[in-house]
Amino acid sequence: MARVCFISRVRPDRLEEYRERHAAVWPEMLEALRDSGWRDYSLYLTQDGQLIGHLETDDYAAAQAAMERTAVNARWQAEMEEFFVADGSPDQGMRVVPEIFHLEDQLRAAGLPTTPSRTEKGNR
Repeated sequence: MARVCFISRVRPDRLEEYRERHAAVWPEMLEALRDSGWRDYSLYLTQDGQLIGHLETDDYAAAQAAMERTAVNARWQAEMEEFFVADGSPDQGMRVVPEIFHLEDQLRAAGLPTTPSRTEKGNR
């Protein structure tokens, strides 16, 4: 499984409308993302327009390619294009950020449990 983080930039004068568009994404788009292998997908938006996305997938390149083959993605990207600082499709402007730390992976590598022990929970 791959965890993928990406960044992009939303136009500062369009932030509120961008948030509104993502409050109720088209059901067909949600299904396409799910069926293309995007899981645990979240977007975060800062006050100055920095967009951060995170998802999990078995194969990021395959998940992207599957989305590119859907008609709904083409329609969604065409509508979202006007919100982004970079010209072109929002999918094209995403920059993947390499992961450098993941707690559970390092706990496992160190032979440590990934969930708190009972005594740790009681000491909080």
